[in-house]
Amino acid sequence: MLRWGLLGIGFTVGVLTGDWAVRLDATVRARFDGQRFRVPSRVLSAPTLLYPGLDWAQSDVRGTLARLGYQQAPPGTPLAPGHFVWGPERAALSLRAFEHPSRGEDAQLVELDLEGHEITALRDLPEGRERSAVQLEPETVGAYYGPDREQRDLVRLGEVPRSLLDAIIAVEDQRFDTHHGIDPFRIAGALWVNLRSGSITQGGSTLTQQLVKNFFLSPERTVSRKLQEAAMALIVELRYGKDEILECYLNEIYMGQRGSTEVHGVGEASRLYFGKPVRELTLAESATLAAVIPGPNRLSPFDQTERARARRNLVLDLMLEQGRIDAASHDAAVAEPLRPAPLVVEPAEARFFLDALRRQLPDVYDFDVLSSEGLEIYSTLDPRLQRIAARAVREGLAALEQRFPRLVPKDPGKALQACLVAVQPQTGQILALVGSRGYGESQFDRCTQAHRQAGSTFKPFVYIAALEPQGGSPTITLASQVDDEPLTIASPGAPIWRPANYDHEFHGRVPVREALERSMNVATARLAQRVGIDRVADVARRLGIESPLPRVPSLALGVADVTPLELARAYATLASGGIRPGLRTYEDIVDPSGQAIPGRSTRSERALDPGTAYLATSLLEGVVDRGTAAGIRNAGISGPIAGKTGTTDDEKDSWFVGFTPEMVAVVWVGFDAPRKTGLTGAAGALPIWIRFLKEATGGEVHGQFAAPPEVVQVDVDPRSGALATDGCPERRSEVFLLGTEPTDVCPEGVVAERDAPAAPKPSEARSAPPQPAAGRERGVLDWLRGLF
Repeated sequence: MLRWGLLGIGFTVGVLTGDWAVRLDATVRARFDGQRFRVPSRVLSAPTLLYPGLDWAQSDVRGTLARLGYQQAPPGTPLAPGHFVWGPERAALSLRAFEHPSRGEDAQLVELDLEGHEITALRDLPEGRERSAVQLEPETVGAYYGPDREQRDLVRLGEVPRSLLDAIIAVEDQRFDTHHGIDPFRIAGALWVNLRSGSITQGGSTLTQQLVKNFFLSPERTVSRKLQEAAMALIVELRYGKDEILECYLNEIYMGQRGSTEVHGVGEASRLYFGKPVRELTLAESATLAAVIPGPNRLSPFDQTERARARRNLVLDLMLEQGRIDAASHDAAVAEPLRPAPLVVEPAEARFFLDALRRQLPDVYDFDVLSSEGLEIYSTLDPRLQRIAARAVREGLAALEQRFPRLVPKDPGKALQACLVAVQPQTGQILALVGSRGYGESQFDRCTQAHRQAGSTFKPFVYIAALEPQGGSPTITLASQVDDEPLTIASPGAPIWRPANYDHEFHGRVPVREALERSMNVATARLAQRVGIDRVADVARRLGIESPLPRVPSLALGVADVTPLELARAYATLASGGIRPGLRTYEDIVDPSGQAIPGRSTRSERALDPGTAYLATSLLEGVVDRGTAAGIRNAGISGPIAGKTGTTDDEKDSWFVGFTPEMVAVVWVGFDAPRKTGLTGAAGALPIWIRFLKEATGGEVHGQFAAPPEVVQVDVDPRSGALATDGCPERRSEVFLLGTEPTDVCPEGVVAERDAPAAPKPSEARSAPPQPAAGRERGVLDWLRGLF
C-alpha cells in the first residue's frame, strides 16, 4: 500500500509539475515570439546647419554640441567622432554620421575659422576643401511614453562592440556561453558569500535569469519566485539560442534615469552616459556601462564618479584575469578619465509641440502605436527657437504682472495666459510652439486650440481686399486716402452699429498707410463697406483662416474668433509672396527597420497674386516703422519686419502678428475666461514678441522682402497721392501694381496719359516705408518732362 501511495503522490506531483512547466513555457513563448519591447517613438529636431556668416554664439552652437553629447578633446589628442576643440580663432569638429530620410551625413572632420562670434570659413580636414555648410545631427525633442515611461534604443548584437559584450559577461556571468540557464558554481559562490556576511549581499543569477526576472517576475526575493525564475531560465535556454538571449538582455536591462524616464538597454545607456551610439564606445566606456548594471543610481557616473570609476576598474581587472583583454589595453583603459557626457533631460518646453505633432499625424498612429512601435519622427522644431519662445512667454508675463499688479488674480488657476507660435512662411514648418505660461500648470494649447477674437489683426484683410484687382482696377492704391468720419450702419435684425476709434476721435481724410499704421477703426470699417464684407471674408479664407466668419459689418474690425495658428498661416501667406503654406510639424516618419513611412501630405497653393502680397507687406512694414508696433524699432531691432497689433473690445485680447522674410510669429495675451486686461496689443503681446525676436536674431534681421516684377515704385505727393514732378514741394516714394500708378501730377494742372509711349517699367521695389530710388521713377519723370 505504501508503494502505491508513493507512486500516486509521485504521479500527482509529476502532473502538477508538468502542468506548471507547460504554463511557464506558454508564458515564455508569448513574450519571446511576440512584441518583446515597447519602445516609445522618438521625436527629433531638424538638423542644425553650420555655415560661413553664422553667428555661432547667437545660434548657441556650443550648447547644441553639449546637448548632442559632444565633448571637448584633451589638447594634443586625435579627434574621435563626437569630440571637438574650440579656440578663439579656430575650431575643429569631428562630426558623427547620422541617418535622415532626406539629409543624412557621413562622419566628417571639419575646421571652422572664427572671427569674434562669426564663422568666417568652413573646410574639410585634412584636405582643406572649402565647404558651404555642414549639419549637426538632430537633437532629441522628446518621446511618446507609455505609462511605464521607459526609453530604450534597440540594438542588434552585431552593433554592440566586443568590448562591451566581454565586459558584461566578465562581471555578470562569466560562464554564460556554457551553462544552460542556471550556473551551480555561481549559486554556490553567492551562497557562501551570503552565509559569511549574514545577509543577502550577492546574487547567483545568470544573465538568462536576470532577463527572466525583468521580463516576467517581480523583484521580491522569495524561494518560490527564485524557483520560478530558475525554471523559466531553463525553458528560455532550451528554446532560444545564446545570441538571441544576449541581445534581449542588452535591450532590457535597467541602466538608470533621465529625469523621470527609466533608461533600459545599453543602446540608450550609451547615449545617456556618453552621448554617443553604442558602436562608438571605447573599452573604458564599455567597462563603465557594465559596472553600473548592479546599481545604476548608487554607481551613477554623473554623481557617484569615484564609485563608478572603482567599479569600472574592477570590471577591467576581471576582463584581464579572464583573458578578454591584454595588459596594455587594461592599463590604458584604467588610466582613461571617466568623462560622462552632460546630462541632458528632455526639454519640458517642447511638450506643446509634441501634442500638436501627435494631432497632425495620420489617424493610424494612435497613442498605443506611438508609445510602443519605436518610430523615429523627424520634426520641424527648432530647439533653440523653442527655448527662446518659452522663455519669452514666461518672462514676458512676469514683467507684465510686475508692471500691472491688477493682472495678478487671487486664484493662481486663473492667471494671465499667453501663447506664441513661430512658422517658416515658405515651407509652413512650425518652428516653435508655446501654448501657455507653463505646461505643468496647463496643458491646454492656446495657440492651436483656443479661438479668440482677432481684433485689429484682422484689419489687413480689409486693405488686401481693396488693393487686389478684381476684374479691373483695385479699390485703392497705397497712395489713396480714406475717410475717417462718423459712420452709422443699420443691418436688418441687428442693432445700429457706430464704430469708434480707440482715441474716441475722428481724423477726417487720411492716407491709407496712416489709417492702418494708427489702426483706425472707422476708416477701416468704411473701406470694408466699399469693397464688401463678402470680399473681405473671401480674402481671409484664401489666406488661411478656416474658422467661421460672420458676414457682419464688424467683421472688418476682427469680431471673428480665430486661433493664433490660423493667423500665423494667413500672415505667412503674405510673407511668402501670396503662396498659402500647408502647416506641418514633421517632415518624415521612419519605422524601426529604417524605412520611411508616408505621412499626411500638406500642400502650398497660390492664394494671392505676388504684387498684392508685396503691397500688403509694405503696408504692414509701416505699422512697425511708424505705427502701433514702433516699439520694435525703439527696442533697437533693425531689418525688414512687418506686422500688426491687435486689441479687441474691452481689451480682453492682446495680439501681435509679425513677420520677417524667414519667420512669422504670433503672440496672444489674455485670460482664459475673457475679461478686461487693460492691455492693448502694443502693451501686452508686442513686448513678448520683441523679447522673442530680439533673442532669436540678436536684434538684426537679415534678408529682404523682394518686390515681384509687377510692382513699380514712383514718387508721389504725400498729400494728394499724385505723381510728383520737379516742381512738387513734397514727395515720397510709393509702390504700385504695374498700371495702377496715379494719373494726376503735382504741381496741379498736368494730367498724365496712361497710353503714353514711355510708360514706367517694372523694376525692383523697396520695402516700406518706400524711399526715393534712382532707377524706378526715372523713366516716369523723363516721360512727364516730355509732356511739357
